[in-house]
Amino acid sequence: MVGLCLSYKYLFWTRRVGEPRPLADGIERTWLPTPSGELELLSAGAGASAGSASPPILFVHGGMGSAWVWTDFMLFLAAHGIRSYAISLRGHGDSWAPGYLRMVYLTPRRAFEDDLVSAVEAVQAAHGDVVLVGHSAGGGLSQAVLAQGRVNVLGLALVDAIPGYGSATVNANWMALDRWFVFRLLFCHFGHPNSALSHPLLTLRAFFGSKFPLERVYPFQDHMARYESLQWPFSMLRSFAPAQDVLAHVKGKRVLVLAGDEDALMTPEVTRQTAAYYALGGGVTTEFVGGAGHHLQNDVQWEEGAARLLEWYRAL
Repeated sequence: MVGLCLSYKYLFWTRRVGEPRPLADGIERTWLPTPSGELELLSAGAGASAGSASPPILFVHGGMGSAWVWTDFMLFLAAHGIRSYAISLRGHGDSWAPGYLRMVYLTPRRAFEDDLVSAVEAVQAAHGDVVLVGHSAGGGLSQAVLAQGRVNVLGLALVDAIPGYGSATVNANWMALDRWFVFRLLFCHFGHPNSALSHPLLTLRAFFGSKFPLERVYPFQDHMARYESLQWPFSMLRSFAPAQDVLAHVKGKRVLVLAGDEDALMTPEVTRQTAAYYALGGGVTTEFVGGAGHHLQNDVQWEEGAARLLEWYRAL
């Protein structure tokens, strides 16, 4: 444990420099201009929706993530004739990045909401209706922009997502999982927001199920954001997206709550509470993927998760 406390290899205080990372075959990258800077927008299934009424799916990642985390889901959907997009919010993936101090302390949740709204509007301008899929804090972000009425979507899928009623329980789960969480953050890593994920062993425990091999964590770790906004997750500790306000901007009030049953952060109990939160709308579907952890879209069981998403999508 002392070794993990003193591990700094995966902590960064500067922006990433260099060329954009290579993409998997079948994934395309474009740049979405915004008033703040260019955002990375990945897409797959370019010919899938040509002449088709099938609406595209827009994926949004959570904290420390990027559009890249959705690669497997996007290729799976493309193989089934569905076009999809994934946005990298500012400071993530190959999107423009604020400096450390600005990102960590001065970037509010509203800034990420603006990025997500820009992506939704861009996809809607090209295709019309869109289905929004958000993971973790990106799921929280999705609920926030809907509750504010900033976008309207055909359907909403929450993947191991922060619940709109607040994430205090989720944070408590993480600290219970990692008893050195606070000590490491304050006394070893000087408050760096990536402290809890500062080594692949920590990332494995927090993000993946019991069958995920450690050697596969290393490439995942290399794609993680170098640092994260503190205001984004902290602003979601208490209720921030009333269910009725979210559902008012989801056509047919159709919501999928999808989670891994080995998620140690958004536990099955949190997932069931999230589903109950939206149950009054009458259109909620709850699905668990056996053996998957918090990042089910990158876990060993990702294909089962993608199939559950596809089944729900086809019923819209």
